[in-house]
Amino acid sequence: MTTTPRRAPQTDGRRTAAAARRRAREAEIIAATRALFDERGVRDAQIDDIARAVGINRAIVYRHFSGKEELFALTLVGYLDELREALADAAAGPGGARDRLAALVGAFADYGVEHPAFVDCAQTLMRRSGPELLDEISESALFRLGRAISACLTLLTGVLEDGGTAGELDVDDPVLLANTLYASGLGALQLARVGILVKEESPGVPTVGRISPDQVREFLVTTALALAGR
Repeated sequence: MTTTPRRAPQTDGRRTAAAARRRAREAEIIAATRALFDERGVRDAQIDDIARAVGINRAIVYRHFSGKEELFALTLVGYLDELREALADAAAGPGGARDRLAALVGAFADYGVEHPAFVDCAQTLMRRSGPELLDEISESALFRLGRAISACLTLLTGVLEDGGTAGELDVDDPVLLANTLYASGLGALQLARVGILVKEESPGVPTVGRISPDQVREFLVTTALALAGR
């Protein structure tokens, strides 16, 4: 008995095409968000401006993202992917663990100075507590963000662990130190942007001094090496 081959339902093709269109629109919105971040900064990038740049209304933005925080989180993923490439090049450089650690922290500082919106975006999300992020960002978006952050931190952790194995570094908890260097580094990069140091000129009398991005970079590298021991 001959049977006629069954064809896949046409709805499957339509669903595939619809999913592709959805992914393309999401990528377009994220790209527009990134462009506005780089042009105006995170604070001045509004949903209406993002929608206008894509040629859609704000309601469509919210069809693709649960809210502003999720859109910011997925835009941060793009920055982190670029940062990971810079860190990977530094981690693979010549020299021992201390040289590689210095190069890696320097690459982090260089990227943050070049992309101030990355620092703003990362700090904006870090101000939210874990439960708040879980309420405001979908599980899939949080997974993508966590994967992007961990990919950067894994490179730093690996150098710290290599240094411990070789006897060049002495770190009790490489994961904790890597996370601490990332978080404190973001704060120092804000200082590099402001360019001002506040100090007490005399008791009760404040004054300000200047600090350059190069000075902040040197401080971050020196601090990382000191915390890594040996």
